[in-house]
Amino acid sequence: MKTRISLVFLALFCLVTVNSIAQERYVKGIVTTFDSITIVGAEVMVKSSKEVVQTDTLGQFEVKVDGKDKLKISAKGFVNQNVKLEEKTKIVAVNLKLKPGDKAREYAIGYGYVKDGERLNALAQMTNDDVDFSQYTNMYDLMRGRFAGVQVQSNGDIIIRGQNSINLSSAALIIVDGMQVDNTIMNTLVPSQVKSVNVIKDGSAAIYGARGANGVVIIETKKGNED
Repeated sequence: MKTRISLVFLALFCLVTVNSIAQERYVKGIVTTFDSITIVGAEVMVKSSKEVVQTDTLGQFEVKVDGKDKLKISAKGFVNQNVKLEEKTKIVAVNLKLKPGDKAREYAIGYGYVKDGERLNALAQMTNDDVDFSQYTNMYDLMRGRFAGVQVQSNGDIIIRGQNSINLSSAALIIVDGMQVDNTIMNTLVPSQVKSVNVIKDGSAAIYGARGANGVVIIETKKGNED
């Protein structure tokens, strides 16, 4: 009789153990800034367990989570970000915003979060969370004085890398919501409807072709019910 009871308890124990293992869930992810620069050593905390892991040399991580869990991603010099996970979430991509000011860039490079310091320093970002875009009457006013070294000429051209040639255009390439556009769109864009402005000054702009050599202004507008 005792043997039979022991077998029942053993069976129940195995069932609970197997069920527990089956419910274990892992989520993988990558942490970047400016959409493409990976962040090394960023802290990823799981809300349910308080477990903290760091991103590896590729900016990647893997954590064990429960149901509809939450992740908190942080790195000195960057704005913390909370990520709400759905039950079927397996992979997450987190893009941390660099805090305004040179000190944030110093932290990002000095603490080893960003290995490619030259590339980071060649990028500039401004979002509607940092500055109230609605205070500007047009996009040219928004650009003037907000980005170091960026000039707005009388003909509407935006110059990022200086005057390269007397005969050829030195105007930066303008990308709005992923589409290459003429600089005249700057006259029609309403600043209050703009979500972010990124300026790329270095060779990484070459992915946009020959015009990218003059630098690129990337503008993202608000979608749907975004305020």
